[in-house]
Amino acid sequence: MDSDHDRSSAGGGKDAWPQALNRPAEARDTPGAIPADHAVTTPSSPTPSSPTPSSPVPDPSVTGRGIAGLSTPYQVVAALALSLIGLLACTQVAMVFLHVAPSNTLTKEHGKTIDRWIYPEFEQNWKLFAPNPLQQNVAVHVRAEVVDADGRRTTRWMNLTHEDAKGIRGNLFPSHVDQNELRRGWDFYVNSHDSENRSNGLRGDLSERYVRRIAMLRLSERDYGGTIERIQLRSATSSIAPPPWSTEKISTRPVYRVLPWWTVTPDDLPEHAAEQSRDAARAEADQ
Repeated sequence: MDSDHDRSSAGGGKDAWPQALNRPAEARDTPGAIPADHAVTTPSSPTPSSPTPSSPVPDPSVTGRGIAGLSTPYQVVAALALSLIGLLACTQVAMVFLHVAPSNTLTKEHGKTIDRWIYPEFEQNWKLFAPNPLQQNVAVHVRAEVVDADGRRTTRWMNLTHEDAKGIRGNLFPSHVDQNELRRGWDFYVNSHDSENRSNGLRGDLSERYVRRIAMLRLSERDYGGTIERIQLRSATSSIAPPPWSTEKISTRPVYRVLPWWTVTPDDLPEHAAEQSRDAARAEADQ
């Protein structure tokens, strides 16, 4: 009762609640609106009357454009033309993809149809996957001719690639030597020699010396009880077997490429190579 009396007395003895209830809804709901009983009255001034904006009238020339603005026969013709263009575009993309893609079941079965579509207007001189994924296993072997007190003998073939693979499998951080040294060295030799093992450029002799040093470095880790005078390398290349669901027939028998015997020189020995590296480092430091 006292609180009601206080509110009534604050308005000069008049009840202020009817004024708040009689205000428009916009004034009551607007945040930050000043209550009517606290509003500051100012002298009213005449305000110019502003015209009420009217909604724009649509322009008849704007409506009805595009296919929707055509008559029914023309709409049918336009829809057929767009469908034909889309079909040709999809066919072109599919044919180009099959043309540049590696050999697969579709290209083997419909190769002539794809070629008739592509040549000569849409000929492509590049491959989608370049280079193609390696589909062969290449292993490098070495054997040595050892001279000891009993005479001259030839060791068995040593699979250098298998030795590197043992250092890689199960190793979370394999060495780059195990991964790349032998593989890149052999690629270096193959790319700088023809099928008859004849050098085809100035880098041929360098690749031979590099491969010999790699082989002697691996052979020095074994004790053959004598002096290694000659070494011979070969590669065993075998194709990867196709998956069980494929009908492709591939021979997985290894194909060997045998290199000639090389006479070991002091430059091929690991100790001599290390000394050359140290001498080169000292000379560079002195300069």
